[in-house]
Amino acid sequence: MKKFLLLLGLCSVSSAYAQGGMLIIQNFTTNYDFHGTLYANNNVGGGCYPLVTSKVPDEIIIPAGATAKYENYRDQFSSSGYPVSTWNVYLGAGSAASPRPWNHPSLLPGGVISNNTRWSMSKFQMYHAGTSVPETYFNGDIGETALPCNTAPDVITTAWGSAKWFTITAGTDVYTYLVIQ
Repeated sequence: MKKFLLLLGLCSVSSAYAQGGMLIIQNFTTNYDFHGTLYANNNVGGGCYPLVTSKVPDEIIIPAGATAKYENYRDQFSSSGYPVSTWNVYLGAGSAASPRPWNHPSLLPGGVISNNTRWSMSKFQMYHAGTSVPETYFNGDIGETALPCNTAPDVITTAWGSAKWFTITAGTDVYTYLVIQ
């Protein structure tokens, strides 16, 4: 009975941080395109690892006025207008990146990496819409400040715009938002 309760407890902790939660990036600006990298990591035990970052494309680009949805590492490839085809996985501090395609078994819902990570932050730079010209002062690291593995703020405010990162939980559904205005 003790083993069963231990197993049940471990499963509930894993599901609480399962990648199944959706990340929604809403770029409400009319003047700027979002260029950024997404991060997800383990925030219970494990010393913040595994850590997953978007790799291909090098920068995710979400045009002014557009929204991107990332259901999980796999399903985002067919459902997002701005998909990630390759993710970098880091298994420990100082470990080399292990590039994995969006359909790698460990990244599938229920896979070991998927079950032990959640969306945590983004590094971004805003560019003037439709150009390769960055807005020098509208950029930064932004993420979930309540997480132990992230020290980025959850709000960035500049004279050129603002960004906010927040999470909404409804029952077992988790929605993480990055809203840019």
